[in-house]
Amino acid sequence: MSGQDGRRRDLAALPKAHLHLHFTGSMRPSTLVELADERGIRLPRSLTDDVALQVEPTRRGWFRFQRQYDAARAVVDSEAAMRRILHEAAEDDAAEGSGRLELQVDPTSYAPFAGGLTPAIEIVLDQAAISERETGVSIGIVLAASRTRHPLDARTLARLAARHAGPVVGFGLSNDERRGTTAEFGPAFRIAREAGLLSVPHGGELLGPAHVQDVLAHLHPHRLGHGVRAAEDPHLLERVVAAGVGLEVCPASNASLGVVRDPGEVPLRRLLDAGAQIALGADDPLLFGSRLLDQYATARAMGLDDEELAGLAASSIRISAAPPAVARRLLAGVRDWLGTPPSADGADDASAPAGRAGGR
Repeated sequence: MSGQDGRRRDLAALPKAHLHLHFTGSMRPSTLVELADERGIRLPRSLTDDVALQVEPTRRGWFRFQRQYDAARAVVDSEAAMRRILHEAAEDDAAEGSGRLELQVDPTSYAPFAGGLTPAIEIVLDQAAISERETGVSIGIVLAASRTRHPLDARTLARLAARHAGPVVGFGLSNDERRGTTAEFGPAFRIAREAGLLSVPHGGELLGPAHVQDVLAHLHPHRLGHGVRAAEDPHLLERVVAAGVGLEVCPASNASLGVVRDPGEVPLRRLLDAGAQIALGADDPLLFGSRLLDQYATARAMGLDDEELAGLAASSIRISAAPPAVARRLLAGVRDWLGTPPSADGADDASAPAGRAGGR
């Protein structure tokens, strides 16, 4: 147990998998500023504050978030920038105890300067292999279509994902949940599933239980990006649990986008009590000012003890696409973590990697 006499285990030493992280949104603030300076790009003031780059409560909302994201993406206009962002994401995950990273990438954004969709994917996959060797973090790539584009574009991406199955482990659907018709993306997800890829669409963050039902019916997810709104319908939550659908829960994102008022209000306890398989994720730490370790600190602040936090970490590993040997090693590390006595100076978060603003 944690919390007895102020003693607790170091969350940075807890092996875990990071399953909900977007490519551009993983960028270090210092890298964003440096790349923008090199290109003579003036960033919005909200992306250059000295404080953590979170969406403040008075600035909550999807559209402002999207403008910030687009501004950040504008600095990623070269192969070198792509490689740097991916490698730094792996370094930052390693510093926070993540032994498995499944990074979500929409190559459409980078195809114009990379020579097309396929070269953009190949750059990402090549760097993922290099970064895995150099950081020790096992890396899988999730190719993601956007709800703001035509479903036929999603089919193109699904075929490319299928062609690169192996290093590409999943197929996602991101962007504003209120855009597009979920059923029209079903054929793309069928292509991905038939190639053995995980179906990992977003659902149940900006929209409620009815949208979760829609995603379940048409996209047949193995995991749901977010999915927290399923907690509003006990019968739906039972269905999610019974189907073994994992939930990628991102407390900081939910709070910053106005789904809840505070990260501590995310219904994590309700989801756990229902038996949901959960992986905590940082989503877009560049914009939300909160990395993976901060999500575990939030869970601890909600009252989860060390056994429950270890259970979250183990769940994240089990619902990942990590190779069996990697999963076994990480799960053994979780058991070892629980076997280590808590200390009075156990930290809630790791020291921020060089060049990164600290989490809140």
